[in-house]
Amino acid sequence: QVQLVESGGGLVQAGGSLRLSCSASGRAFRINVMAWYRRAPGKQRELVATIHAGGMTSYADSVKGRFTISRDNAKNTVYLQMNSLKPEDTAVYYCAADKVETIGTYYWGQGTQVTVSA
Repeated sequence: QVQLVESGGGLVQAGGSLRLSCSASGRAFRINVMAWYRRAPGKQRELVATIHAGGMTSYADSVKGRFTISRDNAKNTVYLQMNSLKPEDTAVYYCAADKVETIGTYYWGQGTQVTVSA
């Protein structure tokens, strides 16, 4: 089992920044992919960004150039730096990760609310 705990959400004005963090804990594991998803009210869940253990990243087109995903493998922690936030970024942001031992089986955090006011 892997437990994921997100932090860093909140309320910010358009154009502002927030940094989300997600720490993984559990018994003897190696994290493979770490990712951020979001779900806005009335919309489907959207993949925001991913980062592999080796550092390769990918982003949704809607956040490219504004969001940066990074990770600290020693701390099993992933970050999402969000700049130039827009009201349409308002959503619950979820952290997800899978283990090297069970690739493709994702664990999820409880989510953190990000609200961007106009």
